[in-house]
Amino acid sequence: MTDVLEVRRAGPLTTVQDLGRPGYAHLGVPRSGALDPAALALANRLVGNPVSAAGLEITLTGCELRPTRAVTVAVTGADADVRVGPRPGDVGRPLAVPAGAVLRIGPARDGLRNWLAVSGGIAVEPVLGSRATDTLSGLGPPPVRDGDRLPLGPWPGPPPPVDVTVGRPPTGELRLTLRPGPRADWFTPDALDRLLGTPYTVSPVGDRVGARLTGAPLPRAVAGELPSEGIVLGAVQVPADGQPLVFLADHPTTGGYPVIGVVDDVSALAQARPGTTVRFHGPQR
Repeated sequence: MTDVLEVRRAGPLTTVQDLGRPGYAHLGVPRSGALDPAALALANRLVGNPVSAAGLEITLTGCELRPTRAVTVAVTGADADVRVGPRPGDVGRPLAVPAGAVLRIGPARDGLRNWLAVSGGIAVEPVLGSRATDTLSGLGPPPVRDGDRLPLGPWPGPPPPVDVTVGRPPTGELRLTLRPGPRADWFTPDALDRLLGTPYTVSPVGDRVGARLTGAPLPRAVAGELPSEGIVLGAVQVPADGQPLVFLADHPTTGGYPVIGVVDDVSALAQARPGTTVRFHGPQR
């Protein structure tokens, strides 16, 4: 009988994620994968898995799980209470969970998401070489639900000894490096000055596809419409309302609104709660 991770409480959006499925954009398939790949990779290293192993990405309110075999787990990302049965645990440390014990991950106290690795990895069937849930295209397993039984891979051996890990600092004001996009000339010079010179705020309307921002609208110099063209991770697209949208892991591969710039590294947005201040700056020379 296959060993499984029983889901007693899934939370509002818990998904299976690994490092995604790069290399298929020409087929209309986005990369997907963990919104903060480094956080998932760290969790995997803490339990002795390859960094490419699939784990869980848990959003805001935590979850409750029970393995049918003894496992080592690690939780990274936002600060949260972690308990193995009655015993408290730590974010960023390997934790032994006996067979049948309940693992509880509490709500995020700062930030928005946690990543959970389990020794052996989550062994759902891969699609195009990845076990990642893509919430836009529907590729990969569906979002995790109460009562699911997630298969576990073979035990990888004992985890490495760990004294301390260094996580990301709590999310405050974010500074994102922006490079000019392919349609920067579709905007007025004032638009780029606004984007680089004024703060924006993370909107409550956002998900794994993109982070919507609110702030000074970005005026267009060209009033026409574009045919759909390629979109990459970190693209800053500007819809008709002039408010920027930063594309994240489950972004579409094409889009018709002009892209004013591209963010170098969007992983910090994985922990950006609504109301977080975002400032853009150009690359350092």
